[in-house]
Amino acid sequence: MSLTEEFKENLVIHHKEEQRRKSCARRFHSLRRMNLKPGWLLLLSISAGVWSVPIDRNAGNQEVKEEVPEENGDTGLYYDRYLREVIEVLETDPHFREKLQTANTEDIKNGRLSKELDLVSHHVRTRLDELKRQEVSRLRMLLKAKLDSTNIQTLQMDHASLLKQFEHLDPHNQNTFEAKDLELLISTATKDLENYDAERHEEFKRYEMLKEHERREYLKSLDQEKREREEKRMQELKDKHRQHPKVNVPGSVAQLREVWEETDGLDPQEFNPKTFFKLHDTNEDDVLDEQELEALFTKELEKVYDPKNEEDDMMEMEEERLRMREHVMKNVDTNKDRLVSLEEFLKSTEKREFNNPREWETLDTKPLYTEEELVRFEAELRDKEEELKRKAENLRQEQELLKERGKALEAQRREYQQAVLEMSQRQKEPQAADGQPPAGPNGELQFQPEAQKPEAKEEKVAAEHVADAPNNLPAEPPQNLPIHT
Repeated sequence: MSLTEEFKENLVIHHKEEQRRKSCARRFHSLRRMNLKPGWLLLLSISAGVWSVPIDRNAGNQEVKEEVPEENGDTGLYYDRYLREVIEVLETDPHFREKLQTANTEDIKNGRLSKELDLVSHHVRTRLDELKRQEVSRLRMLLKAKLDSTNIQTLQMDHASLLKQFEHLDPHNQNTFEAKDLELLISTATKDLENYDAERHEEFKRYEMLKEHERREYLKSLDQEKREREEKRMQELKDKHRQHPKVNVPGSVAQLREVWEETDGLDPQEFNPKTFFKLHDTNEDDVLDEQELEALFTKELEKVYDPKNEEDDMMEMEEERLRMREHVMKNVDTNKDRLVSLEEFLKSTEKREFNNPREWETLDTKPLYTEEELVRFEAELRDKEEELKRKAENLRQEQELLKERGKALEAQRREYQQAVLEMSQRQKEPQAADGQPPAGPNGELQFQPEAQKPEAKEEKVAAEHVADAPNNLPAEPPQNLPIHT
């Protein structure tokens, strides 16, 4: 896989994970709005919000299908589990839960709420101390693994990473969970989640530059005739993509009326902002979160993007959705808690911009990057490709070296076997010449009865036969005995 293909695959994965991560800020900044209903955790334990779905007013008496909630995805933070467990433990304390209900966003962000930690029960503090010790131990293991993988023997070389890892807790006190730990945890999570959108935009810009880089490289590989034909085809696709109906400004009366009419199936002349808000507050928590807002932009996005069309890029559609949501939040979310209350929504309908019929400027109306940025990006790609080639060459050389060493070891093993065999044969030859009994495996002598030779055996049999011969003659009568008549 080439560097560009790998980079593109990583971007695709990043955009797929957006559905899991983009509700994190909503869950975090909705602290003050929670009523702590049964099954709701204090801070981040709310499951990812259910996507708003079109309301079919012509459904009649059809059975109402249950909405399947999304899986409870994590925030994407490297300390997500620690954050969730701290929240779950704090929720078990009645005093802290009561203070949270009356706290506002500023009290949470500036650390005033963390001072209430001194009043929680003993078993809660004990559990929090245990969680912190576990987190410190986990971070130590991560740092050690990182240093081992980079062959760095000293922490001084990784000082910035060390500070980053411990940014969400107090590293000077690694045994007990104090008010400062809660303050650091909240402030760090707030900052990280607020920076997520900016990181998304930067990733998308790199994605677009990668597309342009691949397009140019592809055209360079063609001959003159094919290149001209391909350039013409690409320009036609670009022009076709730009030919779409008017896109209304998100959050304007024209855009909301269109949803009211085409999605909700209601009379546009009877449009009512308060009723509209209630209809699209799908989880009935009296606020429109980021996911509920983004669901309102589907009709506008369908005017520009169609997954069946070659000229329409679905990655661009998701970036457009993000831009629309940011536009609404900037103009409607006055307290900057990333949630739109009914009061904020109704006030936005009284602004002059609400009745502005101007068209929304889509991504294709202006460039996302300059030529200088593209040149720097291509230089970065070349540097990374060269680095990957060097690493691949080093791995190939190491592999060849290992093969050569393996062959040398095999040859040496065979030489040792031959030497042992020859030595064993040389030890047996002198023993056979001296008539000595053969030696055993440990050098001991083995005495065994020798087999008799055939000549000796015959001589032995003949001697035994001669010795026994007199006994086989017939007996003679005794002499000088009187003769009887």
